[in-house]
Amino acid sequence: MKKLFVKTYGCQMNVYDSARMADLLAPLGYAPADRPDEADMVILNTCHIREKAAEKVYSELGKLKRLKEERREQGRPMLIAVAGCVAQAEGKEIVARQPAVDLVVGPQSYHRLPEMVARVTRASGHVLETDFPAEDKFDSLPQDLSVSGPAAFLTVQEGCDKFCAFCVVPYTRGPEYSRPVAQIESDARRLVEKGVREITLLGQNVNAYRGAGPDGETWSLAQLIRKLAETDGLERIRYTTSHPRDMSDDLILAHAEIEKLMPYLHLPVQSGSDRVLAAMNRRHRAEDYLRLVERVRKARPDLALSSDFIVGFPGETDRDFEDTLSLVREVNYAQAFSFKYSPRPGTPAAAMKQLPDEVKSARLQILQALLSDQQDAFNRACENRIVPVLFEKPGKKPGQAVGRSPWLQPVHVDGAASFIGEIRDVRIAGVLPNSLRGKMIEKAQVH
Repeated sequence: MKKLFVKTYGCQMNVYDSARMADLLAPLGYAPADRPDEADMVILNTCHIREKAAEKVYSELGKLKRLKEERREQGRPMLIAVAGCVAQAEGKEIVARQPAVDLVVGPQSYHRLPEMVARVTRASGHVLETDFPAEDKFDSLPQDLSVSGPAAFLTVQEGCDKFCAFCVVPYTRGPEYSRPVAQIESDARRLVEKGVREITLLGQNVNAYRGAGPDGETWSLAQLIRKLAETDGLERIRYTTSHPRDMSDDLILAHAEIEKLMPYLHLPVQSGSDRVLAAMNRRHRAEDYLRLVERVRKARPDLALSSDFIVGFPGETDRDFEDTLSLVREVNYAQAFSFKYSPRPGTPAAAMKQLPDEVKSARLQILQALLSDQQDAFNRACENRIVPVLFEKPGKKPGQAVGRSPWLQPVHVDGAASFIGEIRDVRIAGVLPNSLRGKMIEKAQVH
């Protein structure tokens, strides 16, 4: 039995892709390894969104090269693969800079991994695959899905046609592609059969989903969610990541009408300044976003909102930054992710005049303090409430279990280890820095 170690960087889409790569290689005799030094094959599934992403990959490859040389001296060969968005963006450069890499595979080509492994095993040299055949990939993936708990990711849409000025996704993931409804429904049923109770539908622009329906028509994300909500045993549905321009009327109505659709929405705005939003090519205004938030909250009053923010985008002034703070105060987020702008080679914004790093750092600190206060206030508002928690895994303490509230907050509960895989009512007893502390109530409800 050979061993496979996969290191995953970045988004939930990469987490899903890593699991599918492991599924693809299992028939070749690869079982999971806990550490790279135990593995006969190591895959770095990379992300190109974060700052210095490529440099981190090359640093990791330097360590793996030394490990590969040690194993060769012991007569134990090792394969090294680079997958994901850095692989797509820098395929040939990766091989040139680090000859120890055997395989480079883009995010739309990883279904070819078994063939690539066979090719590199039969002959020396490198194998490079960076095509964009999304349909081909999903048709080729194994039907058996590995799961590691009662909550799972399920990719329904890939790629992006928005071309925001700061983003590499259209270049690394290709154009928007939506999987057929029947294919997704089949995957969802198999996940539920394996004990999954909650599914998060994934896509770079998930609410731009336009998949082939069983009636021959093109279905929206709202129609897909309504169909999946009919699945017996599936108790919770989420989706991420959304674009404000694709938040349709029927999707807003779905939040009001579908009980299984959790009251949590990640809706990135990036900036509160219309001038910056135009420079980013977001094609919506701050006012558009605020009115959209108002409509969704009217449909689902207990909705928790999350977002993404970029500070220090080229040309951002103090006034532009104040507009962002004003929007944050008006929306009042339960959670948010914020980053300093960093140029991505090949994107329009990379050619713009950049702001000093000290300006970006100072603005980020101010924004994150405000967002942290809002998150803390949201969590404290949950104290003494009884909420349904889906227990996902053991906690750090004996007998403890960790689950998620409907608003995606981690909840730690002592004496709940026997309830992993179940949804139980929990009283929120305290607020920790990044999670909640709960207590099982005497007459716990099973959902």
